[in-house]
Amino acid sequence: MTIKFQIAAFAIGSAAALGLQSCLPEPNLPDNPLIEFHSFDLNATGGRELIIGFTDGDGDIGLAQWDTLAPDFCSTCEYHYNLKCEYQELQDGNWVEFNLDPEAGQIPFYYRVPPAIPTGDNPALNGTIAIAMNSWTLISPYDSIRFRITLFDRSLNESNEAFTNVVLKP
Repeated sequence: MTIKFQIAAFAIGSAAALGLQSCLPEPNLPDNPLIEFHSFDLNATGGRELIIGFTDGDGDIGLAQWDTLAPDFCSTCEYHYNLKCEYQELQDGNWVEFNLDPEAGQIPFYYRVPPAIPTGDNPALNGTIAIAMNSWTLISPYDSIRFRITLFDRSLNESNEAFTNVVLKP
């Protein structure tokens, strides 16, 4: 699994350097992250790369390696992974979500996105997150799948839900 992370800070300082400070208002974004699905493309190895865009008003996206303490971030805690992709299959016209059980050897499609650090005086962030999903299907008789995606920030604010496009299993 590979996670690529690109961010761009809303920086009033850079606007001032261009002489545009009076023309550009400071962005007023909510503290909850907002995500948007961009793509879920097949790569050369048969895996897929998931790309989502995000914005966050208070700039606290991502978890560092040392963010591992209870009650929120320990390895068995609910928020140890801050990007959750819930696997869904189209079964008889309805989307059915699987609750994968790691105890039974089923690995959920959960990821730890590293911290994004805002630059300048404004903490707001926007950027993209790319996840290399080498394994992305489950064995079943159904052929159409998608993922429901949710991002959590360090304050445990939950994003909106985004969905990948529908793809056919190989």
